[in-house]
Amino acid sequence: MADSLEETLAKIRPHTSSNLPHQKAPATLLIALESTFAEQNTQRTPTAYFAALLTTLDSTLQAARSSTPDFGDGDVLPAELYILALVIPHVPHPVIRSHLSTILSLTAPLFPALVPHAPPLRSQLSLYEAVLRALDRSQLETHGLRQAFESILHLCLDPRPKVRKRAAELVKDVLAHPPPSLRHPYADRVAEWVQAALAEVTSGGLPKFKGKKAESEGSETAIHLLAFLRPVLPCLPSSSLPAITSSLLTLPRLGNPYVSQSAYSILADLLLIPVEDPVHNIQDRLPEILDAILASPPLRTDSSVTSAWAGVLGHGMIAYHEADAEAASKKLWEVWHAVWPFMESTDASVRKAVAQSLDSLTQCFTPSITASAIKEKQSNEGKSTLRKVIAQTTKALDSLAFARSTPEILLVVSSLLSHLRFRQDGQGSPTAAEELLLLSVKKIADLRLQKGFEYKESADATLSVAMGVLGPEVLLRELPLNLDVADRQAGREPRAFLLPMLSQPHPSPLSHFVSYFVPFTERMFDLQAKAEAEGRPSEAKVWSVLVDQVWSGLHGYCYGTPDLKEALTPQFSQLLSQLLYSQPNLRPAVLKALRLMVESNVAIASGDGERLAKLPEGARADPISQEAASANVAFLRTQCESWLAVLFNVFTSVGRDGQGMVGDVIRAWASIADEKEINKAYHKLVNLLNQNVVKAQATSATKESESVTGMTLDLLILMSPYFSSSDATNLFNLCLASDILESRDNAVQKRGYKVLSKVVESGKVNVDAEDILQRLDKVTDGLTAAAKKDRFLLLTLLVARIPPTSLHLVPSIIPEAVLGTKEPSEKARNAAFDLIVTMGKKMAEGGVVKRNLVDGMDEDSAGEAKASIEEYMTMIAGGLAGATPHMISATITAISRLVFEFKDDISPQMHVEIFTTLLVFLTSANREIVKSTLGYVKLAIHTMPVELLRPHLKEIVPALLKWSHDHKNHFKAKVRHIFERLLRRFGWEDVYSCATEDSARKVLLNIKKRKDRAKRKRARAAENDEEDEEPTAKPAAGDAFEDVLYGSESELDDSDDEMPSGRQDRAGKRKDNGGARLRVDDDEPMDLLAGAASRITSANGKKRRKPGEDAARFKTDEDTGKMVIGDEQDEDENMEEDVAGRAYRESLTSADGFTRGPNGRVKFNKDTKKRRRENEDGEDVEMADAEASSGRKSKRKSDPKLGHEFKAKVCRRGSVITSIAKASGRIYRRLVVMLKREALIHTRISHFHKQRRRKVGKRGLVLREKDEFFGTHHVFFCIFSTIFSCFYPFLRGL
Repeated sequence: MADSLEETLAKIRPHTSSNLPHQKAPATLLIALESTFAEQNTQRTPTAYFAALLTTLDSTLQAARSSTPDFGDGDVLPAELYILALVIPHVPHPVIRSHLSTILSLTAPLFPALVPHAPPLRSQLSLYEAVLRALDRSQLETHGLRQAFESILHLCLDPRPKVRKRAAELVKDVLAHPPPSLRHPYADRVAEWVQAALAEVTSGGLPKFKGKKAESEGSETAIHLLAFLRPVLPCLPSSSLPAITSSLLTLPRLGNPYVSQSAYSILADLLLIPVEDPVHNIQDRLPEILDAILASPPLRTDSSVTSAWAGVLGHGMIAYHEADAEAASKKLWEVWHAVWPFMESTDASVRKAVAQSLDSLTQCFTPSITASAIKEKQSNEGKSTLRKVIAQTTKALDSLAFARSTPEILLVVSSLLSHLRFRQDGQGSPTAAEELLLLSVKKIADLRLQKGFEYKESADATLSVAMGVLGPEVLLRELPLNLDVADRQAGREPRAFLLPMLSQPHPSPLSHFVSYFVPFTERMFDLQAKAEAEGRPSEAKVWSVLVDQVWSGLHGYCYGTPDLKEALTPQFSQLLSQLLYSQPNLRPAVLKALRLMVESNVAIASGDGERLAKLPEGARADPISQEAASANVAFLRTQCESWLAVLFNVFTSVGRDGQGMVGDVIRAWASIADEKEINKAYHKLVNLLNQNVVKAQATSATKESESVTGMTLDLLILMSPYFSSSDATNLFNLCLASDILESRDNAVQKRGYKVLSKVVESGKVNVDAEDILQRLDKVTDGLTAAAKKDRFLLLTLLVARIPPTSLHLVPSIIPEAVLGTKEPSEKARNAAFDLIVTMGKKMAEGGVVKRNLVDGMDEDSAGEAKASIEEYMTMIAGGLAGATPHMISATITAISRLVFEFKDDISPQMHVEIFTTLLVFLTSANREIVKSTLGYVKLAIHTMPVELLRPHLKEIVPALLKWSHDHKNHFKAKVRHIFERLLRRFGWEDVYSCATEDSARKVLLNIKKRKDRAKRKRARAAENDEEDEEPTAKPAAGDAFEDVLYGSESELDDSDDEMPSGRQDRAGKRKDNGGARLRVDDDEPMDLLAGAASRITSANGKKRRKPGEDAARFKTDEDTGKMVIGDEQDEDENMEEDVAGRAYRESLTSADGFTRGPNGRVKFNKDTKKRRRENEDGEDVEMADAEASSGRKSKRKSDPKLGHEFKAKVCRRGSVITSIAKASGRIYRRLVVMLKREALIHTRISHFHKQRRRKVGKRGLVLREKDEFFGTHHVFFCIFSTIFSCFYPFLRGL
């Protein structure tokens, strides 16, 4: 049975004891079905479940014919439909086709009765989704099935969200997966139903008065219909699209904002659908559609509808441009003029949508409209569409009405620049952007220089686009950098912000860099040197940064430059070489330029789409011709020899971190070099390698010679793909020598194996696997741990090339590969696992294993064996008889990997033998063996079929429970996770019955409680959430085997700490409408007619705090003027001054106080909890170290522990005695304050009792004496509590 179905049913079985009827009924039904299967010895297959459920459903309906079927929560019929909906997706399609009539006769009549009952209705919909997707074209025409589909269509407008969503998903999935044909046969019927429903909505209209029932019903129907239409639209026939479009165009007239927004959004999607039927093409109706949209513009205050309206206009114009470019260009100004006024909106989202719509309109510029605009510019006319668009956009930059829209207007200018790359006279002539937009760019640059301009980032983005379209040669001619000393002295504003924009692809030739920036950087170098010599490091850093920015932009000139042959002169090449050698900070920029110089020209010359796609968009937008690129490649090929020599020297001089970039450049130049030059480079590198190997063998070998050997091998690795077959063979034999593979240097060994792997992978060497493996076996004694990963990779390549008749070589590799799974390096372990799996695949392909040629094989076992995965598993299992626990543990790990990889190829009998054999190792006393065995058991429970594991439950459970109390190596947690997985697959009863001892049963009960507790937490969290959220995906380790073995689902799902500690609050943030205000400047008058953009700010309008404003709140020393911050003593003095007033207030509010009524009678305060809590709070405030407690406390910071200020600290000048002295000072001050307060209270109490004694006579004397006695003791108790509260935390801290 399919594992996915078994996992689904396993979640239902435990609910037999549930208190919820809708959970208990399906579980009871499932247990009854499976009991019947057990009695009849029927295998639990999806087909068996399907047949049994149909029979049960038929019996239930037969019994209910006399009355209406019951669809309550605990009834049988909903449970049958529920399980049938779960089972039928796993049933083979031929079985469903053969039982179609039975399914229809049983379920189709239920639709009317199921409508009031949502849960069984959703089960019915799931059932029909699987049925409809399983049928062929002829069966879909069945009358009863069409009627059922008609009922499903009407449910797509059901008022219940879950039912409506399920029906819409069914229709979408069925139409998206038609039987072998272009379109589903039900697509026409769905289109007809959509048209009829739209017509009904538009004809009836939507009421405009809120609170009416008709309004909610009509608007909800329209909203549900549009939500259904959006995903289904691509599946409908093209003949229905014009009618649907007409209906959608009428929906905005109904006055409902959400319906209008949805209609426009769907129209935008509809216009972008590619239509295959030219007869029924909506492109012919685009002018009519655009006119209808333009005729009903939304209100400027309606932000949601405006955004959708602008979006559909942009999409419509793009579709119109693709259908008829010239006609669309004539419509362009009308649409632009209609959309542009919404740029003044106060809503930022509307302005963004309008900018996107205008960007779509800029894509509709044609060569003819651009050429006419250029011609009009020369004649100083402005009647063309493009000239009017540019004039309107440029004027808006100075307009106060569009001040808040400056970022969006800058985006529009960027769009204009990007789509005006047209060159009227071909390559070499100025672009249309240069002819038409240069004044706009200059105005933006001037705004960027203004001190108060707020949108500098947006302006930089637009200027960056201008740099990519126009090029530095054009842009810097109009906007000079003004960075020289003479420019600064003349008062010209510098434009250093243009330098970072040089790094993007642009059309300027490389000769401009050579003629303009090379002298510029030389002047900057001189200024830097002068500043350093005169002791001005800050100024020197400024010049250094400018130089770095200039050279970082060099690679922008190298994307298919047209004048490469003239610009890359010997003088410039020599300069680049000197920078590579002597300027480490400029080296990355020069290397990147050299690499792109080759790669871009090769990609353009090849015309290959994949290579061109790797280039930046700017390089693809206006490239040079293929002929020019081919000429550049030919010229670069003549420079390869000298540049490879330079790059080799640079490679050996830089550190390990910088060799990667140099290596990329070497590969690029080697890819275009001639075979003769490659051969010369090969001989130079081999001679250098031999010399250093000889030096390394000498007794006085230095680390320098070994490092040179390693770098030489790195260069050979880089160049190996370009060597000829003869050179590759010689290199392979050279690296097989023991001088390299047994070198004392780890780096030399690693690179030796890498060279061998690269050469074998290239296929230029005839590999004799047997001979090479024998030679590799001889060098194992000198193998270092660092080279094992590369050795495993080489062995993996060699194993794949072993002929089927030489599979006797595989057993000789197995021990090394198995032990490699225990390597400390993760990469080495992964390489060893790959080697083990590769050997398994090689054995699974078939062949012959000649046992007599295997080393150490007994004569009795000699002979030939047929290669298979089971034979290979037997070979691996030989390691279980190893002499060391390390070997046994590694063998178990290797077997686990093979079981996971080849679980479907291994026979059930072999699975059982492996499982029973490895289960014995759970009784081992060695923890390393047990750890690997637990991993295998977890894997087996996840991988093996349930039928194979069930007979061994009585062995698995006691063996695992033995380690359930062992905390070392996390055995307890691992065993618990395994039991959680067991409970999922077999159920609670089966696992619990296998535990014999009481202590073992307690472990299982604890696991069950943990699972139930976690389930309740999830249920509570789901109830507390306002919305149903999708469960977050669990982080995967990147390898399926690692996920199953170490990061299983159970470890995250059913642990105690699975629930997050807290959820983020969903408090909505205040919406920023992008409002703008005028910035007030006290020094300068404001000109509202020009340059308003620099006077606008979107910052908060609240008054900002001025520097030094808070300082005015502090006292200042009259002599020095320094701030005087009050200490604790000042606060205590202030507190002492108000003792009488505080004592009076406390006499009225505390538990010991009293009040007088209107007639003068005394009423004592009640000793309530609230008063005691208030008194305690007041005492805490007084005794706290920080007395200023009126401020608001931070919620994030936890309250300090009691006595934290007395905790002993170790510092340079402090000690415990210092803490005691400070504590004593505090105690004294607080006792003085408290005694004064208590004395005053005691005086007032005595005075009160004198007055009372006069009234009550002799009895009053007794009361007075008692009160005075308790009052005195109250004072001494407060003194003692004060001393104790101050000293006890300190003593506890010690």
